[in-house]
Parts: sequence; C-alpha cells; structure tokens
Amino acid sequence: MTQAGASGATPMMAQYLALKAEAGDCLLFYRMGDFFELFFEDAKAASQALDIALTSRGEHQGQPVPMCGVPVHAAENYLARLIKAGFRVAIAEQIETPAEAKARGSKTLVARGIVRVVTAGTLTEEALLEARSANWLVALAPAGDRVGLAATDISTGRFEACECDAGEVAAELARLGPSEIVLPDAAQLAGVGPEATQRSRSDFSSAEGERRLKAHFGVATLDGFGVFSKAELAACGGLLAYLDHVGKGTLPFLAPPIRRETSDHMLIDAATRDSLELVRAQGGSRAGSLLDVIDRTVTGAGARLLAADISAPLMDVRAIEDRLDLVSWFVANGAARETLRANLRALPDIGRALGRLAAGRGGPRDLGMLRDGLGEARLLRERLARTEDTPPLMAALLPALDGHGELVDRLSRALVPSPPLDAAQGGYIAEGYDPALDELRVMGGDGRRAMAMLEARYRDQTGIAGLKIKHNNVLGYHIEVSAKNADPLMAADSGFTHRQTLAGVVRFNAPELHDLAMKVNEAGAHALAAEAAHLAELVALALGRAQAIAETADALARFDVAAALADRAIEGGWCRPSFAPDARFEITGGRHPVVEAAVAKDGARFVANDCVLVPASRLWLVTGPNMGGKSTFLRQNALIAVLAQAGCYVPASAATLGLVDRLFSRVGASDNLARGRSTFMVEMVETAAILAQATERSFIILDEVGRGTSTYDGLAIAWAVVEAVHEVNRCRCLFATHYHELTRLAEKLQALSLHHVRAREYRGDLVLLHELADGPADRSYGIAVARLAGLPPMVLARAKSVLDKLEAGRDATGGLAAGLDDLPLFAATKVEEVRDPLRDALGSLDVDGLTPRDALDQLYALKRLLADKG
Repeated sequence: MTQAGASGATPMMAQYLALKAEAGDCLLFYRMGDFFELFFEDAKAASQALDIALTSRGEHQGQPVPMCGVPVHAAENYLARLIKAGFRVAIAEQIETPAEAKARGSKTLVARGIVRVVTAGTLTEEALLEARSANWLVALAPAGDRVGLAATDISTGRFEACECDAGEVAAELARLGPSEIVLPDAAQLAGVGPEATQRSRSDFSSAEGERRLKAHFGVATLDGFGVFSKAELAACGGLLAYLDHVGKGTLPFLAPPIRRETSDHMLIDAATRDSLELVRAQGGSRAGSLLDVIDRTVTGAGARLLAADISAPLMDVRAIEDRLDLVSWFVANGAARETLRANLRALPDIGRALGRLAAGRGGPRDLGMLRDGLGEARLLRERLARTEDTPPLMAALLPALDGHGELVDRLSRALVPSPPLDAAQGGYIAEGYDPALDELRVMGGDGRRAMAMLEARYRDQTGIAGLKIKHNNVLGYHIEVSAKNADPLMAADSGFTHRQTLAGVVRFNAPELHDLAMKVNEAGAHALAAEAAHLAELVALALGRAQAIAETADALARFDVAAALADRAIEGGWCRPSFAPDARFEITGGRHPVVEAAVAKDGARFVANDCVLVPASRLWLVTGPNMGGKSTFLRQNALIAVLAQAGCYVPASAATLGLVDRLFSRVGASDNLARGRSTFMVEMVETAAILAQATERSFIILDEVGRGTSTYDGLAIAWAVVEAVHEVNRCRCLFATHYHELTRLAEKLQALSLHHVRAREYRGDLVLLHELADGPADRSYGIAVARLAGLPPMVLARAKSVLDKLEAGRDATGGLAAGLDDLPLFAATKVEEVRDPLRDALGSLDVDGLTPRDALDQLYALKRLLADKG
C-alpha cells in the first residue's frame, strides 16, 4: 500500500507516515491514549474485517483521512480476528513519557516506535491461540534439489530442523500444518502458496544461520545439538532473523533445535492426510477427524502432543514399543490412571506460560501458573515413583518432573495465591515477602484512611453532607460537591480552590488534601516500583530454568497422552498392536474409529472385518456395491497403521504389522478448479505420485481408480495401475473397484487375491451386510442402490431393460475385457519411445570438430528441422 507523502503533514501525521513506511504491508496499530488508531487504507481494511465504524480525522493533502480505532484494553480480541483474516499487524507504542519528550524539546508529540509485529506464526497470548493446537512457524531454505526446514512453536519453545527433497516439502508442511511460512525472496516450492512471507535472501545464509544459533544459545559449537547440514543452518538462520524482526530485537524462548530425518516417521502426503482426515475433517474443523474421536487428553499440552503423534507416526519399533508400554501400564493400573488424570486436569499450561514470560508478554499470573504447575509435577513424581513395574518411558520421564524446588519455594513466598493477569495495578507480591514493600503499603493504607477522615471533617466543616473526595487520572484527588452546594466553597476565604465545573457538579482542591494526596501517591508509586522490581527478578529466575521447565511440560504432556490413550482403549475395547520384521498387515476384527463412533450415536453396531496382507497375498482387489463399506474398509486399515505406529492401541481384536514407511490414500473425489484440475485430473495426479513414490514397505489404499472418464479408458487405467502396484511397487495395497473385469488379474498376478463386501436382495430390496468375504462380487447391485436412493420407478424399469441388453451382449462377445487374457504381463509391455529429430541432431554434433562454415551450415539445418516440427 502506498500512502501520501509526509510533505506538509502535521507532526503527528508525519510520525505516522514514517512508521507506516517501516511497517510495510502490515496494518499499523498507532497508539493514541487509550486507543490504537488506524488510518488511510489500513483503516478501510480493518473496519471491514472487524465490522467497526470508519470515520475520518482532519485532512491530509486536501483529502479527509479515513480512520478507525480499537480500545487498547480489548486489542487482543481485535488482533485475533485480524490475524485469522490473514493480516499482519505492527504495533506502534509510545516509547517515551511526555516529560522525556519535553526534555528533548518536543512540547506536543511523544516519540513512538514499532515494538512488535503480530503475525499468525508468532503468537503467544492465550486469547490469540487455540489451547489444544500447536502454532508452527516454518522457515524454508532451498538448496538445489534439497530444502532445509526449520520449525518452531514459540508459544512453548519447541524447535526442530530437517532437510528433505524438494518433492517432500509438501508432505512435511502437511505434517506440521504451519500457521505461517517464511522463505527467501523469489523462492518457489511445491506446496507453498503465495501467502508465504518472503524475506531477504541474506537472512538464509548457512554461515549466518550458524552464527545466530551460536549467539542465541550461548555456545561456541553446535556439536551438542547434532550435525546440521548447510540447508538446515540456512533455514534456522532465516527463522531466527524473522523472529528478531517481528520481535524488534526480543527473541522468544527456544529449546535447543532437535534435528530430525524424514525417515524418522511415516511419510504421509497432503492428499492422504486430507483423505484420511487425521487431525482435520474435510470441512477444516477438528470435529469428525481421527484426532477428535481418540482424544481423551485433559490438558492443552497433551492435546497438542497427541496431534503431533498422529501427524508423524514413528519408524522406530523400540520408540513405538516404549510408548505402548506406557499406555499398557495405564490400562493395567486404573486407579493410578484416574488419579493422574484428575491431577493433570487441574494443572495450568506451564509451557505456554513460560513462552509468554520469555517473549516479554507475561505477567504475575504466568509466574503463578509456573508455581502451581511445577509444584504439582513434583507431587506427581513422588506418587508415580512409588509404583511397581515402572515401564522404561515412565522411568525416563519421572526425573523431569522434579528439580524445581528452589524456584517453586521462591514463587510461593513471593506471590499471592491468585496473582492478577496485569501487573500495572500491583497487588501480586505477597505480604511478608518484602518488609519495605509492606511498609509502603501501610503508608498507602494509612493515607487512604486519613483521606476518609479528611472527607468526614470537610463535611462537618462545610455542612455539605454530599461532599466527597474522589480521584481520577486527570485531576488526581479532588473534592466534589453538587452545583447547588458549590457557592460557599467558591468564596475567596473558604480555603478551597476551584478546579473544574461540570454539569451538576463542581470540583475543588485544598492545601491539606494536596499534601495528603502527595504522600498517598508517593507511597503508591514506590510500592508499584518495588513490586515491578520483584516481578522482573522472579521472571529472570524462572527464565534461568527455562529449558528444565520446558522438559517438565513435555513430560506432563506425554503422561497425559498415555493415560488418555489407555482410557480410550478401555472405552472402545481396542488392542495393543504388535510388530513384525516383514511387510505383513494382519488385522482381526478391525473397525473404523470415526464411523464406529458415528453409528454408535444412532444405537447401531459397527461390523468389524479382518484384513490379512502378507507377502503371498499383499494386494487385495475388493468389489461390491456402493454403500457396501468398501471405502470404510480401506480407510480403517490405513488409520490402524497410523495409530499403531503413533504408539496407540488400535480398534481391532488383534493386530500385527510390519512398519509402513509411506502411506498413500486415493479415496474419494474432489475437484481442484482453482488450479484448473477436474476430478479425474486430480485422481490421475495423485495416482501418479503414488506409483512414483511407493516402496515395498509402503501401504496404499486405492478406491475407484479410473472413474471420471470413458469406461474403456477407465478400465484400461485401472488394469495398468493394479499391474504396476503388483509388479513394480510390490507393496501392501487395498484396491476397491467396480470394474469386475479386473478380477481376471487374479489368474496372472500371484500376490493378488479377490474379496468383496456382501450384499443380498430380499423381496426386491437391497440388504447391505458390510461384511467382507473371499472371492469377487457376483454383481454390482447398481440398480438396487438406485432404488434405495429414490429414483423413479419408470427410470428404474428402463435401466433394468438396458442392463439386460448389455449383459446379453457381454455374454455373446466377451464384454469389455474381451482379449485382455492375451495381454503380456506388465513388465513385458514395451514403452514406445518418441524420437525427437531436433534433439537427435543436436546430440550427434561434434562441436569441437566444426569449422565456422560447418557450424553455420548446421545452424541452418537445425532451423529447417525446427520448421518441419512446427
């Protein structure tokens, strides 16, 4: 946005325009008294987004200046709405007092400066964050065909870095679900939209990144954190530079960076996450997702950790088993589980309280949250340490719950039981902690009592029963009487001095009141200053233990997740999965947790089904009618793989599986019209990605591949995809289809087996049994499903007669699949090579052996080839 120049502007408007130039594309909140004001185009945008009145203030270059404002005390609520609407906001505060402005020669305008830039990825305030969701800020640094990724949630200090192929960036971003992405100027990466924030390329230097990391953590070498690649260092540098920019030199608390490998967790691309609705349902809300139906956590930190676990299932069997051992312990120890959950439910979110204090946005209440949370953590450790058969992960976590005794003791002595949110009014330091502060408070209290006695004396002296001593921020302490009683006090010899006349009341001062007010104000100011000094000291003490406090918060979250998963397992009758070294997937009585929860609300029972994928039968071709449960069966097994490797019990009677390195889902149809892609195009793009990336350790679910085009084209594509998965990818796969002709592949493909969802027609009505059985379906029941959907009888009758004719023709000619039995196997199919004469001619040139004349002749020959191609 461009603003009118500052030439000829008032001093205030000149100051505003200079700050707006610094703020760039951010909305500028310009502090004026008790309001943040916005001007020009910022005011128009904010008034529309916030649905507040748009007014004007004076003129600038002959035009009225659009203006709107929000109260400072309610600014957080307005900021939350603006950030949600996609805006970034720069906060310009007064950075000197009027007295300091006067001392430097400015009689009317105090200096202002941008103290913070509020963006979606740099929030710490409770009102601006979702308690049960992480808030990731991600920086990306492209380096050739590799990309460095650094991510942090500054509300808790979590910080991690990794390096991946450019093609894996979208999957990593889908895992994190960042609120904001930062990358170098002009950088373009798949999966990163235009809303990403672009910063100077100089911020993304690996050398600068290493320097910034060392400076921030106060270390001479990064060896203690791991060995970082240049791309990772560049991403970390860009992240820290951006945090320094938005914080205006104040960096938040960051835990030491954890270096991750993409191979540490199951790779799940964005399309698969959307299809399986892992942490968000199709509408974008949490409700209806896998996370929603399994989450029984009682703390915000636990909910955030569970979402992270579901988003990144592990690839380390030992780490998975450690999580499962902890869940199993809580399953077996019901009393301990319920006691723990009751205690955790009352705990404050100490991780985010620490984040606010480190960012300079915390207050007394956050220190109180640390006191209460760390104190309870120590008691939890004592209770859990007395238990028997402690699992390894519990033993590793317990020490992190203790070690804060000195800090808790100090905060307990220093703070009142319920400290206020805002420090401005004082009253948060406990009586007895500082004798000098207690004395100042007594002086202030005595002064207020003396003020009450003086008020009573003035009433007796004047005979005015309604006389009151009041206080406001403009006049300070003053005497107020009604207008009809003011005349005696206006007399020159009354001893009172007139200060202000308002409608109905008149205000006065008096020498004795002035002297007493000076004493009260002085005592109050000194008391506030003493409390502020104690607050700064206590905050520094807490931040000195920031890393240990963050580890305690993480340990509490892990206990919450394990106890919650145990609670969910008992509630649903889920089982502990086991893991095998080979690529098997054996599920007995598997269920879809989301669908099961939905049908249970209607009093219905979910029909469980088995799934046995082993090397000799790793590809299941599933046929059957629409609404028969094919898609549900496919998705439930993919979800079981996610839950198992996340360290959760699974909705089944028994489950044994080999680790899944990549999970792919092509289920459901949706257009992407904004990118010019039809449903069929989206399907083909996603299927192409699956065939290019799946390994022998992967797990694929494919539903109705080939729909959306002609019958012959669709069948041909589906046939080829089944063969490719079987012969090339050679991974576990569930393939649902209505192309019954594909069942012929069972005669050629040794690891393919046929299955169908059962259905029956009873007295003309279709009965869907939702049971999986061996062998192909006998027919599709399409007309029966159409009858269920309510198609008119005339249409159904006509469809039946057309179907009879088509089936008669199929029996006579062999149908769509006629001749397919004679096709060679997939691997034997030759790909026709398309020759390019221009490329061939260029490739055959001996450039070093050409004379200038020969080179000119060859150029003419190449031009002729190009013309022939056109």
